Amino acid sequence: MRQGRNSNEHRKIEIITSYNRYAEGSALVKWGYTHVLATITLDKTLPPHLRTTSHKGGWLTAEYAMLPRSANERIRRERLYTGGRSLEIQRLISRVLRSIVNLRLFPKQTIIIDVDVLQADGGTRCAGILAAYSALHEMANRLIMSGKIDEWPLKAEMAAIGVGIVGGKKLVDLEFSEDKVAELDLNVVATSDGKLIEVQGGSEEEPIEPADYFELVNMGIASIKEIFEEVRPQLK
Repeated sequence: MRQGRNSNEHRKIEIITSYNRYAEGSALVKWGYTHVLATITLDKTLPPHLRTTSHKGGWLTAEYAMLPRSANERIRRERLYTGGRSLEIQRLISRVLRSIVNLRLFPKQTIIIDVDVLQADGGTRCAGILAAYSALHEMANRLIMSGKIDEWPLKAEMAAIGVGIVGGKKLVDLEFSEDKVAELDLNVVATSDGKLIEVQGGSEEEPIEPADYFELVNMGIASIKEIFEEVRPQLK
């Protein structure tokens, strides 16, 4: 457990952009042993529920899946329906990314983000959010350089990280071995300048003091600032 890390230290993060030659933007995130690929498709239509409304901007949506051998045991493909966990995560990814994308720059278009977990060792939704943001960053650069848009479409830098209590200790960036025994597990989504977007999760066992909850959230926000110091030079 921890792989020699301190309690407030996240795992090494590597980002490879332009991983997919066909997508409008793509990024492979290697976050410890968790590897996640995100690809962007810019669809020239809006989803049906927005086509007959006065909606003037664009839309953003995400799909999330874990590949069959991304975990210790094979995961069955979700062929006919999306499972509850996948649906919840893709809604999270969609929701938090819509908060930092200026969708008025994409009138009558839908930004589709496909997030696929290639290998999992805890923190897949957090790695998925960072991969999706990184892919969007690459798409934004391409659109600016090609002259298709003349304004940077991302309103903030954004990432997510897991925090929790394991064996009475407050930890940042839980690995799977820690996550499965955690007394409390939270996912903190925030901007690089410390603004909070969303917190997911709660106690797995006994109720906790509000002060402990707030301390964990603040640990997550501080870690996200450190993450961007590490990954910002890797984004293209």
